[in-house]
Amino acid sequence: MSNSTLYDHDFYAWANEQAALLRAGRLSEADIEHVAEEIESMGKTEKRELTSRLTVLLLHLLKWQYQPGRRGASWQATIRVQRRDLAVHMNDNPSLKAILPQVLDQAYGNALIEAGAETGLLESAFPAVCPWTFDQIKSPDFWPDEG
Repeated sequence: MSNSTLYDHDFYAWANEQAALLRAGRLSEADIEHVAEEIESMGKTEKRELTSRLTVLLLHLLKWQYQPGRRGASWQATIRVQRRDLAVHMNDNPSLKAILPQVLDQAYGNALIEAGAETGLLESAFPAVCPWTFDQIKSPDFWPDEG
């Protein structure tokens, strides 16, 4: 079965075969085009994970600030866990810092939509742009005051 056929029909087998070829130095036999696509895809996955973690964290920070009467252990735990996982993700992928402004903007836009739906407040009740710096967002000592 050719590299491309295996890639289309049994990705797991293809991936293992490609890894073995690369480790053996048999580059001429490797499916370089698809290997390159998969590596690029992995980079996009890391960016999506960053956006997702920030969205969840920002959503809960917004709820924390704008619904102080509903604060509880569950929200606090979500914020703490997301901060820990965000720190690990950034340590594992330090080059993501270069795209933080773009990702933070995307994540905050997503968090606004979700905050409106979850709180029952109009999206216009929240700041149009993220009111916190990335350093504040990730800080274990930062807890927004009431809105």
